[in-house]
Amino acid sequence: MTDRTGPPTTTRRALLGTGAALGAALPLLAGNALPAAADQTSAGLARGTSPGSRSASAAFAFLRGVTDASATWGPRLAQSYDDSRLSDIGFVYDNALTCIALLAAGDWTRARAIGDALLQVQDRDPAKDGRLRQAYHVGALLNADQTPNAGWEYGFTGTAVGDMAWAGLALAQLARRTKRPTYLAGSRRIARWVVERTRSSTGLGGFTFGETAGLEDHKSTEHNIDLYALFRLVATLTGDRSWDGHAEHARAFVRALWNAEDGHFWTGSDDGASINKTPTQLPLDAQTWASLSLGEPRHRACLDWARTSVATTDTPLRPNSSLRGAYAVSGVGFGSGTFRTDVTRPVDGKEWNPKPDDAAVWFEGTAQLALALQQRGSSDDRDRSRALMDQLRSAQDRLGAGQTYHGRRIAGGIVAASSPMDTGFGFDYSQNLHTGATAWYLFAAMRFNPFRF
Repeated sequence: MTDRTGPPTTTRRALLGTGAALGAALPLLAGNALPAAADQTSAGLARGTSPGSRSASAAFAFLRGVTDASATWGPRLAQSYDDSRLSDIGFVYDNALTCIALLAAGDWTRARAIGDALLQVQDRDPAKDGRLRQAYHVGALLNADQTPNAGWEYGFTGTAVGDMAWAGLALAQLARRTKRPTYLAGSRRIARWVVERTRSSTGLGGFTFGETAGLEDHKSTEHNIDLYALFRLVATLTGDRSWDGHAEHARAFVRALWNAEDGHFWTGSDDGASINKTPTQLPLDAQTWASLSLGEPRHRACLDWARTSVATTDTPLRPNSSLRGAYAVSGVGFGSGTFRTDVTRPVDGKEWNPKPDDAAVWFEGTAQLALALQQRGSSDDRDRSRALMDQLRSAQDRLGAGQTYHGRRIAGGIVAASSPMDTGFGFDYSQNLHTGATAWYLFAAMRFNPFRF
């Protein structure tokens, strides 16, 4: 998960060291049939003949509804969380996921609407250098002077290479499907920005955080995983093999962050040269994304670490649970810090706190793990993935009812967490509908890897 929510001035990667996103918009296509290779997935979602496919269809409908909540025509972004969380903020990361999921499921029109909005805010950014900010207001994407309406009041105006990479992945997927050169140009512009401004030849190598005050020297395992995938897709689309060299540079950093003894990836580096080994900052998604993006046999154990070390069950009797009645749900937490949290820190604005060894379920990560286990593919992996998908469908049915986007109730989504959750990285999640969690669930339901073509 990339930098996208939490206390107004804090992002996950902002804490790597303390224990720690394009061209003018295009007119939309009126409606496109999927290429033959994708027809089966689209038809399966439409039929809804099994609980799984009905659930995936509902998730697809949710993403479509949220994309249309603020406007039904033209370039637009989707609001990340329901109205109660952060108003009408749409994170670049969540929108990249939503764009890719809509495209994979057959809705080219809405996928292009998001892609065109990313191109628009990239092209109109005051820096004029190809960057994207962390998040934007979706209700009014542009200010009166036609500059992007970034989430300045929340501190969401920095530029992180992880967010940039995901936007680049979404534009690359659009470029491949639609053959529109503007999408490829936007993706390449992102890739060039990253290389020119963040490639490092010192310390652990790799690519630095981006341009966010105080974090310039930080390096994130996740970021470099994302960049490896982006550079490979750009190389494939352009035929320019120099991008493969940049991909290998990112991969070398990720490999250097491997903890062979315990079978997991470390979170990153605070100074670009030494590894951050803080026990409370071992993230789930560095494991799932490394498996999906790199897919290297030498790192197979990272998924076993993920499915065991951060496994959790939330029940109504768990301290600080938001669940009621006889309902319990299982999955994974955000990372080690979810289980070793600071009990003096309020969560979700409340004075009560989660306790050590006490964790809610993080549904976005649960869906990531379900997909990664599918992709790894042993018989046990498939069984475990199915069990996780059952839990996600249960949460889809039971949690988030009545929540709104731009005042509209939109059903079928997945909430961020089963109960308030301290991630251990300085931000939290709660039981709010979330486009990012829903998109990852849809990827798992369709068996679609967003890091690859």
